[in-house]
Amino acid sequence: MDQSDRYANLALKEQDLIAAGKHVLVAYIMKPKPGFGTYLQAAAHFAAESSTGTNVEVSTTDDFTRGVDALVYEIDEAREVMKIAYPLALFDRNIIDGRAMIASFLTLTIGNNQGMGDIEYGKMHDFYVPPAYLKLFDGPSTTIKDLWRVLERPVVNGGFIVGTIIKPKLGLRPKPFADACYDFWLGGDFIKNDEPQGNQTFAPFKETVQLVNDAMIRAQDTTGQPKLFSFNITADDHYEMVARGEYILETFGPNADHIAFLVDGYVAGPAAITTARRRFPKQYLHYHRAGHGAVTSPQTHRGYTAFVLSKMARLQGASGIHTGTMSFGKMEGEASDKAMAYMITDDSADGPFYHQEWLGMNPTTPIISGGMNALRMPGFFANLGHSNLIMTAGGGAFGHIDGGAAGARSLRQAEQCWKAGADPVEFAKDHREFARAFESFSHDADLLFPNWREKLGKAAA
Repeated sequence: MDQSDRYANLALKEQDLIAAGKHVLVAYIMKPKPGFGTYLQAAAHFAAESSTGTNVEVSTTDDFTRGVDALVYEIDEAREVMKIAYPLALFDRNIIDGRAMIASFLTLTIGNNQGMGDIEYGKMHDFYVPPAYLKLFDGPSTTIKDLWRVLERPVVNGGFIVGTIIKPKLGLRPKPFADACYDFWLGGDFIKNDEPQGNQTFAPFKETVQLVNDAMIRAQDTTGQPKLFSFNITADDHYEMVARGEYILETFGPNADHIAFLVDGYVAGPAAITTARRRFPKQYLHYHRAGHGAVTSPQTHRGYTAFVLSKMARLQGASGIHTGTMSFGKMEGEASDKAMAYMITDDSADGPFYHQEWLGMNPTTPIISGGMNALRMPGFFANLGHSNLIMTAGGGAFGHIDGGAAGARSLRQAEQCWKAGADPVEFAKDHREFARAFESFSHDADLLFPNWREKLGKAAA
């Protein structure tokens, strides 16, 4: 059934829709299946299924219903680009406080349309949120400034937070885990749970929390410096998440502000993020995106992109989210992913299709992980243009030839090298841990700094 007369209006202008502020705008890469009509017909059917329509005319439709139709307002068949305007009235609102919810946004924008028989694929690449809808989202309650404050740094440009993930991600009992935390904290700032770590039978949650608290106290006493830990409180059940969070805060007591709460926001969903954001508003909310590649990977033509995931995370209230290594680490990504970092940190930023004004909403910190080590860091900082972020290097710390504390120091020295605008090989001659990173990660050293052995000589030995 051709629904283009009702669910498409190519006379609408994007700038007029933005100026009016009554629609959420969404840009997709969409391809119809052969034999199902024109591109516009497929796009209109997509918009219908995303809003007020179905496959047939129904007797319950009235004039008001037609007034809240989602409308295709722009197509570019050659580029497979389709843009749809969704009236704000379509989106579900909380009955307790009138607030907006990402669950409703996703239900409409990538709901049933992902399984339509006439659509080969349709993937969301960007969206625009008007001020009237933006103000209905929680946004972050804590930011990297709160972590800088704990670390006794300036709250403006407080710089690189050197972090790690205790490896292996599963298999350590509570004491070896806490011992590894202590070792890293002798040189670093921040440790996070990896995404599956929780309450395994070989590592009971409460015992682990107690021993990590003891390790933090000892590390702070030894170094005279504050330390941070991000605990995984992810669970299917709201009450389980709250129980974990409350136990952690009770155990850490005076050091409660040194604790972040990690939530696996993709696999546990928006409800888990909102539970943590609203129940524990004083804790830094660490959004781990484990599993997101199932829909965000460039190889996947359905769902949404990593850029979209990060933008939604800021709306939901994530204090920080993993953004990948922008091609500098082991995980899939591109150098152009820095646009994602700007979108979640800046108050005014450009996306692939839309410019977004955040109107003072708190920023979300880029959290960088996945195959990073000290040798890759100067190039990473140069690409991004700043170092106001959290790094969680697992192998990059504990893979250092001299252990986790030396690995942490090598990462900190990498930031110093970049800030100084120094040649990394020359800088390494006077910075022992950074120099030893060349020997620790010799494959990367060979690729990034050919002939480093001859230049460094005994400094790396």
